[in-house]
Amino acid sequence: MTLEPLRVATFGEIMLRLSPPGFQRFTQARTFEVIYGGGEANVAVSLANFGIPVDYITCLPSNDIGEACIQFLRQFGVNTNKILRRGERLGIYFLEKGSSVRGSKVIYDRAHSAIATAKVGMFDWKELLKNCSWFHFTGITPAISQNLADICLEAVKEARKMNLTISCDLNYRAKLWKYGKTAGEIMSELVKYCDIAIGNEEDADKVFSIRAPETDVIKGKVDPEKYQFVCKELMKKFPNLKHVAVTLRGSLSASHNTWSAVLYDGNTLLMTRTYDIDYIVDRVGGGDSFCAGLIYGFLTYKDDSQKILDFATAASCLKHTIIGDFNLISVDEVLKLMGGDVSGRVSR
Repeated sequence: MTLEPLRVATFGEIMLRLSPPGFQRFTQARTFEVIYGGGEANVAVSLANFGIPVDYITCLPSNDIGEACIQFLRQFGVNTNKILRRGERLGIYFLEKGSSVRGSKVIYDRAHSAIATAKVGMFDWKELLKNCSWFHFTGITPAISQNLADICLEAVKEARKMNLTISCDLNYRAKLWKYGKTAGEIMSELVKYCDIAIGNEEDADKVFSIRAPETDVIKGKVDPEKYQFVCKELMKKFPNLKHVAVTLRGSLSASHNTWSAVLYDGNTLLMTRTYDIDYIVDRVGGGDSFCAGLIYGFLTYKDDSQKILDFATAASCLKHTIIGDFNLISVDEVLKLMGGDVSGRVSR
């Protein structure tokens, strides 16, 4: 089998996102803004924007809403030919964007969605991953149901047989783990097939009870050096891991965050500069844009680990300025921020 060295496949649920205009509350809204988004789809769109060939794999209903979602993805250059058309509905999530000291809120309406009702054996992973060299998923997908956890396990086992690089964003969602298994139980079985584990400042704590010492995420106390402990413990638990990356969000308010990240290879902890994001337009998809930046970096900058991390952090910093789930940013814009230009001056 001949591999296209830059081709990536991502797998997970994409949903219809409904948001009140601006910063209105749900109780104020009389209209909702419509877009589509979901962890692995967000990664796929970012990679397509960066010029990486990418296949997005999911289930969508054979109706007009499913078709609208596919057309939405296609306009950003994502290959949708591997999407299964089955099931009765597209999952929905409602987002109320927070501001200042009022945090954002998410309400899910995704029960019995097309992908939630998928069964083991429906996905021909050997065929779906053909010509790919990288497979990415998140902890959101196996949190939906036992069936989805089993399907993810099918995928990573086949990806390992095919010698793909496998990355997983732990992406803990407390509102989703409802079917009797804990995140730790399910994710332990999946992460042991992964090469790269990614999380935010508290994912490892929520999923595996691995907590950085002397940190307080509520107060924004997230010292990068303290996360070497988290990375080491994850690698101790999963000796298959080659890299662990952690994004570090200092939440000063819903509108004002600091943003940085670390990358560990088993020997060296690399850190980035800390960005001060003093006006957040939309933080949804921030972690996904980091994952995409990291994948792009590994595929493009190879062994320059510092540049890989710096690219991922800058890309995800810029996501906070974009409305919607997708990080509609170019490589040149990321490189400009990496170079130190945080002026936001008009480009004429």
